[in-house]
Amino acid sequence: MSTKPDTPLLDRVKTPADLRQFDESDLRQLADELRAETIDAVSQTGGHLGAGLGVVELTVALHYVFNTPDDRLIWDVGHQCYPHKILTGRRDRIRTLRQGGGLSGFTKRAESEYDPFGAAHSSTSISAGLGMAVARDLSGGTNNVISVIGDGAMSAGMAYEAMNNAGSMDSRLIIILNDNDMSIAPPVGAMSAYLARLLSGGTYRSVRHIAKELARLLPKSFEERARRAEEFARGMATGGTLFEELGMYYVGPIDGHNLEHLLPVLKNVRDAGEGPILVHCVTQKGKGYAPAEAAEDKYHGVSKFDVITGAQSKAPANAPAYTKVFAQSLIQEAERDDKIVAITGAMPSGTGLDLFGKAFPERTFDVGIAEQHAVTFAAGLATEGYKPFATIYSTFLQRGYDQVVHDVAIQKLPVRFAIDRAGLVGADGATHAGSFDVTYLTCLPDFVVMAAADEAELKHMVATSVAIDDRPSAFRYPRGEGVGVDMPERGIPLEIGKGRIVREGSKVAILSLGTRLQEALKAAEQLGALGLSATVADARFAKPLDEELIARLAREHEVLITIEEGSVGGFGSHVLDFMARAGLLDGGLKVRPMTLPDFFIDQDKPEKMYDLARLNAPQIVETALAALGLEAKARDLSDAALAPGRA
Repeated sequence: MSTKPDTPLLDRVKTPADLRQFDESDLRQLADELRAETIDAVSQTGGHLGAGLGVVELTVALHYVFNTPDDRLIWDVGHQCYPHKILTGRRDRIRTLRQGGGLSGFTKRAESEYDPFGAAHSSTSISAGLGMAVARDLSGGTNNVISVIGDGAMSAGMAYEAMNNAGSMDSRLIIILNDNDMSIAPPVGAMSAYLARLLSGGTYRSVRHIAKELARLLPKSFEERARRAEEFARGMATGGTLFEELGMYYVGPIDGHNLEHLLPVLKNVRDAGEGPILVHCVTQKGKGYAPAEAAEDKYHGVSKFDVITGAQSKAPANAPAYTKVFAQSLIQEAERDDKIVAITGAMPSGTGLDLFGKAFPERTFDVGIAEQHAVTFAAGLATEGYKPFATIYSTFLQRGYDQVVHDVAIQKLPVRFAIDRAGLVGADGATHAGSFDVTYLTCLPDFVVMAAADEAELKHMVATSVAIDDRPSAFRYPRGEGVGVDMPERGIPLEIGKGRIVREGSKVAILSLGTRLQEALKAAEQLGALGLSATVADARFAKPLDEELIARLAREHEVLITIEEGSVGGFGSHVLDFMARAGLLDGGLKVRPMTLPDFFIDQDKPEKMYDLARLNAPQIVETALAALGLEAKARDLSDAALAPGRA
């Protein structure tokens, strides 16, 4: 249906089926409206903006050409999925992005049938898409499967493993390479668009097929030379030799913002026969919004901002951010020790290593989205006497766990793991929460595992890791700002496996690991007001445990509560194991471990997430009262905490 140019087309799109009723001539206007809606929505919620702006035209074209949701459309990482969400029945909730009870900032199967695969870690789309394509073939289906992957995600080995597997099979799979850094493509224009249409069209593919069949009748050596000559010729023209070698049928590069280029190529690959096809689209991150186009990071991740100026409204910090404290502490240590090197997996600014890189560019290594490689690369550096700090988010370190075990722990190599984003992370939700690192690291022999209770402790733990030169070590710290404690001039190495008493009491002992220490101190104050004296201790080390401290707390108190920002199987489990073996549970002591619950917690404000996890001061008080048999008082406090008007 053709419409007047000033008609708001986006208002007519409830699902992609509505979009497919438009004339192709209307799609430019629709894309412009979709870009404006995305900018306005993210200005109110914050989130990942630049990647979404770069795929607006691609999103429109994919939903126009393909019959989603029957055709499966998989977005890698999910940073770029906001325009997709707007077009797939979620526009009315798009301003709840990353909010409690609102839309996820990533694709999520439970949220929509248009999200066939949940994504928030990168480089998974080709593997998942191939699985769906094979399942379709086994079931006798005919639908399309389309995997969209960015050039950044192509730095991960998993993408190449998937392409290698797909290239050896006949399953029909369409891969869209969204190249928004021009890191792969030569300049694009009318000639490359013409070649893309030609090579993706049925005529060329039919001629190619006939030539292959004829070549099979000739001697094997001739057939192989003919195949390689044809692929080399295509590679010279299009730049796709790498993908052809992996078994992909390569098309591109094409301008990912030009609908006249996109639509015919996508139609051609939609109607193609067997085998995997890779369509190479060149896009611009932040496209169509001047502040994003001008920004160094293209507005990859933003807080709320003013649409007119692009100015972001970040609240002033009352204390330095943990990430910055880590970076400054590491710089300070590296000024004295030229063996210190730092490694990140495509997150220099997120981990603070951009600051370290400015100070020591030759000792900073960004290996891309390749955590497995990052860990073993660090192990190699350690074998030669260097002091590598593998600085990786907790949730991303999971991707390199085999290397942590096999290449680092078994060999007792002194790799230092700086684990950012420990605990619950707010708006990014369950996929980015640092829930499991204490559990999966403390089970490894000879690993030193620390958790900073505040920013001063973090500074000391950086110094401690520098000093540990006979085994691997790790220290974890959360997202966001510290608690505002006085900072030491220099970090001082801690005694390995020794905690500290922060507050003395006699009735209840609270043994905290990490930044729940502040909530533990609040709980002790509240217990004191109820006539129950409480000790608060900072464990500092999840491994090795301070067994002397634990034994003292067990002997001198009626209740011992352990608390941590991690899953069951971590710090509290190790404390209980030690106490059981030492006979410390035989005298009537009541032990209550407090951990993250056995379910994934969706995005919300961190304090609300910790309330849901029952790891804030009121829940610590309730736990202590219940252990002492004061359930009625605990219920009264719980009811008061839930009452309207609670601060």
